[in-house]
Amino acid sequence: MTLPLFIPILFKDIMNWFAYPFLSNTFLLRALLAGILVSVSCGIVGTFIVLRGLAFIGDALAHGVLPGIAVAILLGIPGIVGASVGAVMMIGGISLITRKSRLSSDTAIGLLFVGMLALGVVIVSRSTTFTGDIVRVLFGEILGINNQAILLQAIATLVIAATAFICARPFLLLCFNPEQAQVSGFSSNLYHNIMLAMIAVAVIISFQTVGTMLVFGMLLAPAGAGALIARRIEAMMAWAALIGALSVYTGLLVSYHFNLAAGSSVVLVATIIFFGVLVVKNIQLFRSEQTVKDAHD
Repeated sequence: MTLPLFIPILFKDIMNWFAYPFLSNTFLLRALLAGILVSVSCGIVGTFIVLRGLAFIGDALAHGVLPGIAVAILLGIPGIVGASVGAVMMIGGISLITRKSRLSSDTAIGLLFVGMLALGVVIVSRSTTFTGDIVRVLFGEILGINNQAILLQAIATLVIAATAFICARPFLLLCFNPEQAQVSGFSSNLYHNIMLAMIAVAVIISFQTVGTMLVFGMLLAPAGAGALIARRIEAMMAWAALIGALSVYTGLLVSYHFNLAAGSSVVLVATIIFFGVLVVKNIQLFRSEQTVKDAHD
């Protein structure tokens, strides 16, 4: 085969591998759109989780909504309603325990985390018809996303983005210098609770796509990679959203071609990208140190 004929065939094969699954499959295209929306919301919220050190409460919320979702499914109402109730109970319970006892917030989070998770498992164990539903709750149903769910995710993403924009200054101070936030006239407790509410919204809206078990990975891995790459908070968010979107595209593509679990593939790709960025940054740091050392020698 001559080169002029080979190039169009190769280009067609590449396009078929990388683009055809999304162009020919409506379910996969909707999953990609939903995943990108999740990437944007989780990129914004995840940046604050990384900078503020709220990984533990993010994990607790991602798992603590399980009993609410379980009860909602058993009652035949939308799971997102149950997730909202579970998140409110988690945040309210943490605040109550912290205010009414001498225990630290970490202890309160840990107690409610294991308690809510155990309650969810107990509720699930009492139902004989929960097997399929619990798998979807834990690992998401990204390939079953409908237009209504995408619209809801779009609205939630806009709310999260607007909140981050409006509260940008107090959030920034809260992440780096909480005392300065108080001195500047911003209530640390108020904006901390607003930040927790943003995390809750991201978890509630994202569990339908990647599930309660995997949403924490989408909150942390892209934002962690973004924090390694960028210095400014806006750039961190942009990198986190971009890495999340790339993870969604690559994960869906890999799951399509190799018949793998879609939601898990997305989060696995995001995690691999994080460690790839970490390795590259450490190599760059090592080379910089070697250059400085050689210059001194």
